Amino acid sequence: MKVDVKQMSERLARDPKISDYDVWRALKSLDNALYEINHRQRPIPIDLVFARAILRRAQEARQHL
Repeated sequence: MKVDVKQMSERLARDPKISDYDVWRALKSLDNALYEINHRQRPIPIDLVFARAILRRAQEARQHL
């Protein structure tokens, strides 16, 4: 599965149906989930790493719109 982080984050950043709070809340929830996985010393799924990268880039892009 090829994940285009740049394209997905730009699309998410420009979506008018999604608020800054929605992006922040999703990123916070994802960070909490990653913390729990790491705390339990479990392998971190690569999908979660890509999701965090997409959300972080989208959050940064929204600040510059």
